[in-house]
Amino acid sequence: MQNLEGRRVTDVAGESVPTRPQLRVVEEWPVRDGAYERWFKPGSDRFVGLVASIITLPLVVVIAIAIAWNMGLPVIYRQRRVGLYGREFTVYKFRTMHADRRTADVPIADNERRVNHKSKDDPRHTDLGRWLRRWSLDEIPQFWNVAKGDMSLVGPRPELPSIVAKYEPWQHQRHAVRPGLTGLWQVSERGVIPMHEATDIDITYAESVTLLNDFRIIIATPSAAFGSNRGH
Repeated sequence: MQNLEGRRVTDVAGESVPTRPQLRVVEEWPVRDGAYERWFKPGSDRFVGLVASIITLPLVVVIAIAIAWNMGLPVIYRQRRVGLYGREFTVYKFRTMHADRRTADVPIADNERRVNHKSKDDPRHTDLGRWLRRWSLDEIPQFWNVAKGDMSLVGPRPELPSIVAKYEPWQHQRHAVRPGLTGLWQVSERGVIPMHEATDIDITYAESVTLLNDFRIIIATPSAAFGSNRGH
């Protein structure tokens, strides 16, 4: 994969954009010639995402009712993340925190939040929210992101625009592939290094996208998610 350093960056309308990497589109990205990466992976992702959205619908209804009863509305948390080619999209998750976390009388563990996006001891979470995150059930709505084509089953986790805005040019190589529900970071370094510092791992995956690698990551995900690192 070629380094993106020095390439001219424009927005979708073709205007020069000197700042805010999260809104940029890099003109030249590595060409994906493989049949798996260009055709099979996107198509299978959308199909599996749609089927999974349908299959998990009863569970989604139960969880939604539990959240509404325990925390009130809304039950879905929407957040902007950075995806393929640096474009922003809305990611969906079940809400796990207090209704107004900015004014709620709970301390916010900024230092811990910097270390891991899934802090098991974050005081902003309700008991139900903490349980949902422990078992990754809060991410079930992201099957809809996969069905829409915003995400893949396997790929780098989508980052926050505020973090992407601080990227060095070479780090944007992780955006040459769609972000995923699970990925190489989750099955190798989850809970060991912060997600936003795992760029090298993400680029390693982006440079070697194959059916076999994706299959290995999917198979390894349950033990990584529900094993010793669960809750992160």
